[in-house]
Amino acid sequence: MEDMAAIDEHPGEHAAQDPIKLIAVRDTALSLDEVFEAVGDDAAGGTALFVGTVRNHDGGADVAALGYSCHPSAEAEMRRIAEKVAAEYPVRALAAVHRIGDLGIGDLAVVVAVSCPHRAEAFEACRKLIDDLKHEVPIWKHQRFSDGTDEWVGAC
Repeated sequence: MEDMAAIDEHPGEHAAQDPIKLIAVRDTALSLDEVFEAVGDDAAGGTALFVGTVRNHDGGADVAALGYSCHPSAEAEMRRIAEKVAAEYPVRALAAVHRIGDLGIGDLAVVVAVSCPHRAEAFEACRKLIDDLKHEVPIWKHQRFSDGTDEWVGAC
């Protein structure tokens, strides 16, 4: 019983054991506050947040709208990448959320955040996380241009 009491007195130690706080693929609007709050950690001196938005152009063409779709394994792949980043960097907390479905110009498409003891490693871990998510997670973008043409990005 004494051991259990000692554990209960330090609940923050349990949270640090699994730094992956939020991984999701959603068809609803993303929240910066939710992701930022998920990576809050009193032992972290730096938190890096990346927000990917739908821009109004690509390759010189005007983008009218786009949609994201994914393979059923997308969320599991996001978790695998998050675990890899957490193993490579001194991550205190990590979160990643990607949107699927139809999005408009300016909508949030992806939000990732990483908290680490220091800012440099938070920046590096956050960049690694978003770069690997973009290259490895089976999420595809279908862009529709204002001239009526369209293209798939990231689809095999």
